[in-house]
Amino acid sequence: MAHLAHYREAHPLPFVITHWINLVSMIILIVTGFSIHFPFWPGFMGIARGCHIFFGFVLFINCVVRVLMAFFVKSSPTGGTREQVTDFKTWLPQADNRHQALEWVKYYLFLKKDHPLGAKLGVPQKISYLLIPILVVVMFWTGLCLWSTTANMAPFAATTTLVGGAMSMRIIHYFLMYVFICFMLIHIYLANVEGTAPSALMFFHREHGGLTYDPHKHNISGEDDLGHVGR
Repeated sequence: MAHLAHYREAHPLPFVITHWINLVSMIILIVTGFSIHFPFWPGFMGIARGCHIFFGFVLFINCVVRVLMAFFVKSSPTGGTREQVTDFKTWLPQADNRHQALEWVKYYLFLKKDHPLGAKLGVPQKISYLLIPILVVVMFWTGLCLWSTTANMAPFAATTTLVGGAMSMRIIHYFLMYVFICFMLIHIYLANVEGTAPSALMFFHREHGGLTYDPHKHNISGEDDLGHVGR
């Protein structure tokens, strides 16, 4: 099956940078989180806790910055075109692809060989990505409930009491880590299910040729061999 072209306009450089920061932060948080929960290397505990707290703040701040940038930075909402709109307008399924939700689900579940063309992200991807900022905030909040510096502050202490105490909060925070892990695995699969071109674009800003899309007529308008890739 032919695929839409992947252009840099789909992932502007500021979003590439925040994506890199997210990746590094999540990996460090997962590794240090396991180290704290299973202290198999006692001499590493102090470093693990310090890194865990630091990158927890990095992940949260990066998430806030990314959301705010979406209201100022433009991106291309559709694969195969360089036309751009303010990024937050691409968060929800658009007029030319929201009717494709069921077809995308069938494709991801291997019930359909080909997926619909029309957007840089499938409808299930868009919906799942909207949940990530919420997950980051919840994870950050539960972390502050456990951190000795903030644990006794009224909002965090009240939250800990609400869930049944510090041990319950630790369990919640710990298992949220598995939600992050599952998301990362699913994200890698969804992003690369039809090839590694999306990852090459996101991480290295390398474009990939393919079908071009006319967002005004909502149809495939040609094919781009990307002879202009060096511009």
